[in-house]
Amino acid sequence: MTETGTQKRSIIMMVICASLWSIAGIFIKLLPWNPLVIAGFRSLIAACVVFAFMLYSKIRIVFNRDSLLSGVFMSLTFLAFVTANKLTTSANAIVLQFTAPVFILILSALVYKQRFRKADIIVVLVTLFGIALFFFDQFSPGNLLGNCIAICAGLFMAVMFLTTGHADENSRMSGILLGHLFTALVGVPMAFIFPTPVSTGAVLSILALGIVQLGIPYVLYGLAVKGCPPLACSLLGAIEPLLNPIWVFLFDGEAPGFYALIGGVIVIAAITSWCIWRDRQPQIQ
Repeated sequence: MTETGTQKRSIIMMVICASLWSIAGIFIKLLPWNPLVIAGFRSLIAACVVFAFMLYSKIRIVFNRDSLLSGVFMSLTFLAFVTANKLTTSANAIVLQFTAPVFILILSALVYKQRFRKADIIVVLVTLFGIALFFFDQFSPGNLLGNCIAICAGLFMAVMFLTTGHADENSRMSGILLGHLFTALVGVPMAFIFPTPVSTGAVLSILALGIVQLGIPYVLYGLAVKGCPPLACSLLGAIEPLLNPIWVFLFDGEAPGFYALIGGVIVIAAITSWCIWRDRQPQIQ
């Protein structure tokens, strides 16, 4: 296959991947379980999908710094995101998690001593302004806590990306598998502590989350990341926060507040515009 053909196939896989990620809010809202239990069983099922893919593709499971760190922070991302979905609106949870690129920028400057550009500082300030608008809606303690946890999910995701930025295929896929297993180790035992009613709807919802929303997309991501251009990956990643609240509104009737809606538009527009601009600039040390 030509390079152009490989890129087109990778872009298609990324579109499918981001679209499947976006259905999380629907099933998380439908499940009457504790968020840790949901995260645990969702990742347990997804781990089976990823492990089957690794066996089929003959990808080795490795335990090194990259795979272990990415696994830990992926697990923290999953646990924080599902918890945030239960405490605040799905729109708030997914958009606030989408702040990960800003955290990557900040951490890269602090840890790797990379220099800021003026545009970098502007996008951080604009994104922080957009995030602040989320806290003008729904001042109940639950929603406030949910918004804060969603921001933490963005931070955890940023650290995960940084640890796997230069990882080889074995380390990258091993990190994904370990992330699911760590989440399962934390969440599954919680089913014996919190009420976890089992019904046909609950079983179908957790299977959809584990296989369709998490397992298959991460396999697609692992395949697409080799050939998808950085600009395309950045833009296609915005599909998830755009579609997630739409699905939840259509199926659950949940709508974001007015200020959260404005803040979400600002956050997505600022980060997407920054990704386009950054991709066209020469790298600085």
